[in-house]
Amino acid sequence: MKRQIVNALIVALFGLIFAGIAFGYEERWFLRPLAEFYVTQTPIELGLPNIVTGILITWRGFDTLGEVAVLFMVAASVGLLLGTSATPQANAQPLPLVRSPGEVVESGAATLLPLIFMFGAYVIANGHLSAGGGFQGGAIVASGVVLLMLARPRTSLSLGFLAITESASGVLYVALGLMGAIFAGGFLDSRFLPAGTFGAFISAGAIPVISTLLGIKVGAELSVIVDRFRS
Repeated sequence: MKRQIVNALIVALFGLIFAGIAFGYEERWFLRPLAEFYVTQTPIELGLPNIVTGILITWRGFDTLGEVAVLFMVAASVGLLLGTSATPQANAQPLPLVRSPGEVVESGAATLLPLIFMFGAYVIANGHLSAGGGFQGGAIVASGVVLLMLARPRTSLSLGFLAITESASGVLYVALGLMGAIFAGGFLDSRFLPAGTFGAFISAGAIPVISTLLGIKVGAELSVIVDRFRS
């Protein structure tokens, strides 16, 4: 009985805290100095309409690099823990039979897979112009890989190709960062390439290239993680 009273008091306390936060919220009608700088200067200095992509790839490029490194470590850890050995063991159990997917899944995958991959490529390539970017587009491509595995369970991904692709995109990403440090204002500064015409597909300096490399890297890493969980 005493424990139930304590739990009820804790729940009531958290309820009061959340109620105070909810009722005390006031929408801001003005930007803080830092936010105002990003909103006003990002289109001018970086030459792209999508302020979020400019912040992620250039202004806070070190943080984005760290996020990519964390995702790589996750993929490597999952591959190490769930990877299957190439040498069969003597007492290994036979693999269970894989149930074939239903007709709805197969037909839906045949229709949606090209659209998913094309949309993922579109989100990656147009991240500097509209909502999207490398991380979002890479996740969309990986979702297409999940659907492919559901529709065709016996499909095997070329993990070697994915590993080479992921590593190459990561090396090129760091190389572009070094070019920004040499020819522009700092590491991962995208302004070492011409800004081009504002709003055009080829514009915003090196941001579209960096976004494409991020999309390839994220898509490959997430696909490897999904494949390892399947096995």
